[in-house]
Amino acid sequence: MKSGSLIVLFLILFAGGAAAQDPPFYKDIQNFKRMDSAAMPPKGAIVFTGSSSFTGWKDVQQRFPDYTIINRGFGGSSLPHVIMYADDVIFKYEPKQVVIYCGENDAAAGAQVTADTITNRFITLFNLIRGRLPDTDIAFVSMKPSPSRVKFRDVITKANDRIKTFLEQHPKTAYIDVYSKMLDTNGAPIGTLFQSDSLHMTRPGYDIWTEAIGPYLKK
Repeated sequence: MKSGSLIVLFLILFAGGAAAQDPPFYKDIQNFKRMDSAAMPPKGAIVFTGSSSFTGWKDVQQRFPDYTIINRGFGGSSLPHVIMYADDVIFKYEPKQVVIYCGENDAAAGAQVTADTITNRFITLFNLIRGRLPDTDIAFVSMKPSPSRVKFRDVITKANDRIKTFLEQHPKTAYIDVYSKMLDTNGAPIGTLFQSDSLHMTRPGYDIWTEAIGPYLKK
C-alpha cells in the first residue's frame, strides 16, 4: 500500500475513534440508568442534582428519612451539563421538588464566566424545569465558599445574590443559603468543613447543609 493511502487510512480510523468518544459524564448518566433499571424510584420524590457536593453526599437519604431523595449529582458538572442531561437526571422522575447545587465549576472555568453568565445559565435551567414541570418546586443551594476557589469569590457571591433575587420573583421556589453558614466570624471559610483538597466537604460541612436544607424540603 502506498504511503499516501496509509495516511488516508490512518486519518479515517482516527476520525472514527474521535467520533466514537463518549460525551461528557456519559458513564455517570449510564450508571444512573443502571440504578433505575434495578429499582426505579417513585414519582413525586425530591431530586437532588448538580455537581460533586451532591455526588459526595452519600448519606443524604439517611439525613432526611421523612422524604424520598433521588440523588443525581454528578461530580465535575456545570450548569450546561445539568441542562444537557435534564431528561436523565430530572424529568424522568417527575419529582415534586428539584434541589440544585451547581455553579461552582462554572465559576472556576475561567475569566470568561461572569456572575451574569452563571445567573443566565441557572435561569435557562429554571425555565426548562418550570416549562416541563410547572407544579414542581425548585430550590437552589447557594454556592459554597470553597477555600480552593477563593479567587472566584466575587463571581460566586454576586451570582448567589442574583439567583436569590431571581427566585424571589417566582412562586414555588427557595434560595437556600449555605455560603454564610460556612464562614467564621472573620468572614473566612471554616477549614474543618472541607477536606484536604479545600473543595469537597467533610461530615461537619454536610451537618451544616442538613440543617440549612431541611426546612425547605417539600412535604
